[in-house]
Amino acid sequence: MNLIVRYHEIALKGRNRPFFVERLADHLRGALSDLPEVTVRPQASRVFVHVGDAASGDTVRERLQRVFGVANFSPVHEVSADLEALKRAAVDRVQGASFSSFRVTTRRSDKSFPRNSAEVDREVGAAVHAATGVRVDLENPELTLWVEVLRDRILLSVEKLAGPGGFPVGSSGRVLALLSGGIDSPVAAWRMMKRGCRAVLAHFHAFPLQDRSTIDKTRELARILARWQLRSRLLLVPFGPVQQAVVAACPAPLRVVLYRRFMMRIGEGLARRHHARALVTGESLGQVASQTLENMAVIGAAARGIVLRPLVGMDKEEITVQARRIGTFEVSTLPDQDCCQLFVPRHPATAARREDVERAEEALDVAGLVATASASTAEERFEFPSSR
Repeated sequence: MNLIVRYHEIALKGRNRPFFVERLADHLRGALSDLPEVTVRPQASRVFVHVGDAASGDTVRERLQRVFGVANFSPVHEVSADLEALKRAAVDRVQGASFSSFRVTTRRSDKSFPRNSAEVDREVGAAVHAATGVRVDLENPELTLWVEVLRDRILLSVEKLAGPGGFPVGSSGRVLALLSGGIDSPVAAWRMMKRGCRAVLAHFHAFPLQDRSTIDKTRELARILARWQLRSRLLLVPFGPVQQAVVAACPAPLRVVLYRRFMMRIGEGLARRHHARALVTGESLGQVASQTLENMAVIGAAARGIVLRPLVGMDKEEITVQARRIGTFEVSTLPDQDCCQLFVPRHPATAARREDVERAEEALDVAGLVATASASTAEERFEFPSSR
């Protein structure tokens, strides 16, 4: 199977484009690494991919649709650089297909070819019309035949499949994403992957004060996200002792804000350990009590570095649609015992004042609690394909 992979945003990178293209090629090789006879070759503003005929076409398509940086791709049929050979191939490709209108769209990289793009369109279109009787429609065709004329061959395709777009994972650095096990945080991590970040995943749990259901969920979410970034690290942070200390010493309405501030501090320590340059959260403005503008400001003040909130302006319906699309929704909605549900007050503060929160923290060994949680963090790794 031969395919053309096209990119869009990468093409705007100017002198840095070769770096991004090579990252994209590396990720394509990784995504297809368990399939036979894979070759990936960047050339002339596109990437050519070959996969052995023993591989399932559906598998190849599914893999490419999860490679960030891919704008779209097409399975292609190669013919010699000869117009008559192209016309015969075009007729063969549409024989037996059901379509009521079509057009031919030619891109001519080899300007020495004896026909220009418009002439190729007309001649191939005439051949297909003569063989099928189907009308040409340049505005709204049911079928498009894509022709790319190269120096030594011509590529013909009848479909163009969408990729996820964005930048190749790792081209924009590394972030540490807080992964709760709910609907929002996996989408937030995914959106940063799409912008070229590799996401280290950190989950705060209250085991053994609660059962392991939320840990099991986040493991499965890490596996799913690994299908998009090929490698995922999951950091499991024991958070129960922090919550117990907060409950014992601090006003109940401030508990949730205090929990979140500890997560910021612990997360930043883990980010430094894993060379991540920013924290990522699944916060959406106004969605729950801890995500009011006032509380987000107080929570964010506990962090010294960058906190990215890619979902901040999205509503729940928008986030849910994206969770379904990336494959995390079903897992995220399984019942669990999230640590943020532990010791939650009946009336949490929705507009906590920073001075009140900092006064409450004076009763806690903040540095000691952070250090203990960080030192007790376990790490698990996930790879895709699993045979890599």
